[in-house]
Amino acid sequence: MPNPLVVNASPVIVLAKTGFLDLMRILGDPVVVPTTVVNEIQQAGHNDPAVQALAQNSWIRVVDPGVVPGILQPFGLDPGEEAVLSWALANPGAEALLDDQAARRCAKALGLPHRGCLGLIIVAKQQGIIPAARSALESLRQAGLRLTDRIMNQSLKLVGE
Repeated sequence: MPNPLVVNASPVIVLAKTGFLDLMRILGDPVVVPTTVVNEIQQAGHNDPAVQALAQNSWIRVVDPGVVPGILQPFGLDPGEEAVLSWALANPGAEALLDDQAARRCAKALGLPHRGCLGLIIVAKQQGIIPAARSALESLRQAGLRLTDRIMNQSLKLVGE
């Protein structure tokens, strides 16, 4: 059984906008979103695809991230990123889905398993769940994912595209 996946706002937002939200399920079970992150997403209003996705997908569990440990303070992360990493620290084996560079650096420094939307798409392509990574990544970029051409092209080489 896979370990839990704890998800930050930006992956939920871009994956919901592009119809790739279900892909999160290949990385972890359960898929959890801290209450802090849910509140951040809900600020977009009830017509937002990410807000609707949180309400409509029973496989997404909302969790209390607990108290932010002092070890996260020096990294200067936003509350959502702190909540994701707090939950990951409190739940050994959990993987964090984060696109923010500072949050990923923090996860790496703390030895927490993590990846971003790019890594999720690569796994989905490698497992044959999606036919092409390039079109998926282009969709995510149009939805707001920050991804340089250089990083995208390096990643696509890994999956033979």
